[in-house]
Amino acid sequence: MDYNKLADLLFPHITKSPADYEEQFPERQLPAGAKVTRLGPSPTGFIHLGNLYGAFVDERLAHQSGGTFYLRIEDTDDKRYVEGAVEVIINSLKFFDINFDEGATIDGHIGDYGPYFQSDRGEIYQCYVKKLIQNGQAYPCFLTSEELEEIHAKQETGKENFGIYGKWATSRSLSIEEIEEYINSGKSYVIRLKSDGNHDLPSEEIKTISVEDGIRGTLTMPENNQDVVILKANGIPTYHFAHVVDDHLMRTTHVVRGAEWLPSLPIHVELFDKLGFKMPIFCHTAQLMKLDEEGNKRKLSKRKDPELSLDYYRNEGYHPAAVREYLMTILNSNFEEWRIANPDAPIDEFELTVEKMSNSGALFDLNKLNDICKDVLVKIPATELCEFMKNWSREFKPEILPLFEGHEEYIERIFDLGRDGAKPRKDLIYAKQIFEFISYFFDDYFKIEDSNPENVSPEDAKAILNAYLSSYDHKDDQSAWFDKIREISTELGYAAKPKDYKKNPEQYKGHVGDVSTVIRIALMGRSQSPDIWEIQQILGEERTRSRIKARI
Repeated sequence: MDYNKLADLLFPHITKSPADYEEQFPERQLPAGAKVTRLGPSPTGFIHLGNLYGAFVDERLAHQSGGTFYLRIEDTDDKRYVEGAVEVIINSLKFFDINFDEGATIDGHIGDYGPYFQSDRGEIYQCYVKKLIQNGQAYPCFLTSEELEEIHAKQETGKENFGIYGKWATSRSLSIEEIEEYINSGKSYVIRLKSDGNHDLPSEEIKTISVEDGIRGTLTMPENNQDVVILKANGIPTYHFAHVVDDHLMRTTHVVRGAEWLPSLPIHVELFDKLGFKMPIFCHTAQLMKLDEEGNKRKLSKRKDPELSLDYYRNEGYHPAAVREYLMTILNSNFEEWRIANPDAPIDEFELTVEKMSNSGALFDLNKLNDICKDVLVKIPATELCEFMKNWSREFKPEILPLFEGHEEYIERIFDLGRDGAKPRKDLIYAKQIFEFISYFFDDYFKIEDSNPENVSPEDAKAILNAYLSSYDHKDDQSAWFDKIREISTELGYAAKPKDYKKNPEQYKGHVGDVSTVIRIALMGRSQSPDIWEIQQILGEERTRSRIKARI
């Protein structure tokens, strides 16, 4: 077989050689040890937590080493393409502070190693496929869909491995004349890799490959023995081939991807080898798991678990800093220990290492994320939280935006409530919950949610509020204000101190806490809230008096 003639027959329009692309995309000029990483999502319209999980690893590995992190859109499967999906990907990642140095953008791309949309790189892939043809390492396959189905059925009956290999790879033996005749007759074909793997050996004699995985250490598995498709009939490559060429030409040093790609690793190893490329370090991350109702671990599901989608976190209004903090706790086993020792240090000061990543299921716990949100948000300045709430409401709850815009000083006082001192309040979790938590500060959203204590009669509740209103002086400091509540309590038969009531419950109707709860519910609509006096100072005298009157 004259493989050069075959290559020219199949790719007459490809005039560039691999050497031309090696020159066009030279080795990057980066500091020693710098890593080049990439995120390569498909534009399917669904971007999930796993993408963010991987992107966070990619971004930290690159940036903490002085390297480069880029975005590549892997859009070779036009059947899965969803209009507007690229915008969703870019905006979602931007929301979570994932910053790329180069790559695809909404309007095109930035960087010297593009195009960064695989659909724009057709001639590059075909050049390298042509090289494999010239080397006798790939061939055109003319099997029809009907023939492929027939082969599949026979393999199933014979309990043989599925795929095209060995005796099933009938196009391998075609002469150049037969190939030319098929092409001239308009017969459709794909290009398959001519694998070196031997399917006829007993299982104990099948060759294995060893790969050093950045997370999992040495992986040993059977070599590839399938003649996989590398170029589809429409001239577009499969994922297997495209990512190998791109990771080489874009000079990727580390590929972070999910464990679901492990079965494909032998194919990729063979492709890197046949193309003569240095293989990047593969880092196969653990699958994201959750506990089901019975306490068993299971994989997060697109169908069952709304929290798998990044839209869930944007819609709910999780702060990106909190999500990043939580992801780091499940990414690196030593992060929480580091955080305890460095409570106020920026997260980027922690050095993420792939060696400390789990290679079994990474357990995702929404309750733990919410707890971490409380710890993170309490340290974010009120001005920044106010800005965050404005941006979130503008996109997801525009009807409340007027409550924030133009009222920043009022909102910041609310956010600073109870945050001073050694044990600050940790009430804020995510935007939707934050608004619900502070909604009583806005008259249009204020409502009575809780009932007065059972031991306070309706007559006493009215008497408490009347006495409170008549004695109320907005200029009272906290001490003078509380003395008045104690006085009201004793006048109406309630203990001035809870401990007095505890000692002699038969002598009192209740205690000062019950009295203040009546006042709290009148002002906030809830039996639990931050300090009443401080809330009144924010509400102002007029609003405080009007709510007490309305409750009476």
